Amino acid sequence: MKRIIDILASLSGLILLLPIIAIVIVAIKLESKGPIFYGAIRAGKGYRLFKLLKFRTMYTGADKSIQSLAHLNLYNESGAKEKKVCTNANCVKMISPEGVLICEHEVTSQANSKSVFFKFKDDPRITRVGKFLRNTSLDEIPQLINILRGEMSLVGNRPLPLYEAEKLTTDQAALRFMAPAGITGLWQVTKRGRGDMSEEERINLDKEYALNGSFIKDVKLMIKTIPALLQNENV
Repeated sequence: MKRIIDILASLSGLILLLPIIAIVIVAIKLESKGPIFYGAIRAGKGYRLFKLLKFRTMYTGADKSIQSLAHLNLYNESGAKEKKVCTNANCVKMISPEGVLICEHEVTSQANSKSVFFKFKDDPRITRVGKFLRNTSLDEIPQLINILRGEMSLVGNRPLPLYEAEKLTTDQAALRFMAPAGITGLWQVTKRGRGDMSEEERINLDKEYALNGSFIKDVKLMIKTIPALLQNENV
């Protein structure tokens, strides 16, 4: 039943939203250079990897600057910290998962980092059109294609970037991956747009859905998603 509804809803949504999709495409192309769509590898149910689709909301090449903005991460429990720069001339250079050249010291620092998720307030990488698309959740429309492909569901736990998923491998944290990847879910309707959310809260919400999710609860979450679409905070 869940899969049938996913197919019917996503197909109907793409057809009905064609006028909005056309306007969004024009707006993106007029504001900044780059592709219309943004595709990134994500880990979904059972750590299955797939390319998640979104309308591009950032300037081209924004992924490469994520580590330089780590001090702005809302999930960083220790707050802003001065970035340590390696001064060892003989330090081995490596390529990070984001394709950025970093030194051995940075790899060690990232591996020891307590922060799992990345979320920024007033993210400087986001375009003006991108900010509007995010605050209205219009950037998520292309994920209806992911649903048609069977890679996602309307309701589930958000698929994670690899640099986040690789840190959630303990027995308890990995429970979140029992649920399908979804456009909306328990976390989105309870904590979306709130800067006071901790990593533990988000993981617990994902685990709760994975262990106690049902068709009836999915319907309720979809209804609650409507007022949650408009955020008050730019995060």
